Amino acid sequence: MYNALIVEDDTTAANTLCSYLARFGEQHGIGFTARVLTDAEQLLSGHHEADVMFLDIGLPGINGMDAAELIRQNNNEIPIIFVTDLAQFVIRGYTVGALDFMVKPVPYNDFALRMGRAMRIIERNTGSAITIASPNGLRIVRTRSIMYVEVLSHNLHWHIAGETDLIRQKGSLSALAEQLARLGETSFCRISASHLINMGQIHLIRPDSVIMNDGTTITITRTYKQQALETINRYIGGSI
Repeated sequence: MYNALIVEDDTTAANTLCSYLARFGEQHGIGFTARVLTDAEQLLSGHHEADVMFLDIGLPGINGMDAAELIRQNNNEIPIIFVTDLAQFVIRGYTVGALDFMVKPVPYNDFALRMGRAMRIIERNTGSAITIASPNGLRIVRTRSIMYVEVLSHNLHWHIAGETDLIRQKGSLSALAEQLARLGETSFCRISASHLINMGQIHLIRPDSVIMNDGTTITITRTYKQQALETINRYIGGSI
């Protein structure tokens, strides 16, 4: 399941994009959830999980082009597709790393062509998947959706973004860290004897703790503090 964010103040245009996403998903066997925002202030004022973004340029208040420039200060990966009737912005759009442009009214064939390009980037960005053997059966989980894993009484408790129920599995954090390293995953960091976190899911960093995107505060213990903070800083700086 992939998350699409549509930032569009025209209800008809937003509904069209939602219907196109559903049609594209049915044709290619891909699941999408779509969230619609009506202005850039909503986009910039909160955390919105998204794998692809459709951004109208002619938004009220902060226009889509200026919003994209602000987004790119913190996120260089998400594919941004501008939806516009303002062709004069095309050249400037490529300076903020726009994947493509669609001119209103958008025909489905144009949408499908651009979504095909976007999916190649999305699949690269979403990372690998890991299989979790739980008492309820096998689960295949995208590694980027793992919020953090904690160990309690020799059981791993998996906290997955967007899910309220934990996945429980026998195992150790050390073995899990080694498994993730073999998959080439570099976004996970051990911050205590009982917590392995996904640095891509950190909302706020404090001197002795981190707050995850679900609001959970996790303490960075003294034994792991120096190495953990160095690893987190390298991750934020883009060197890992």
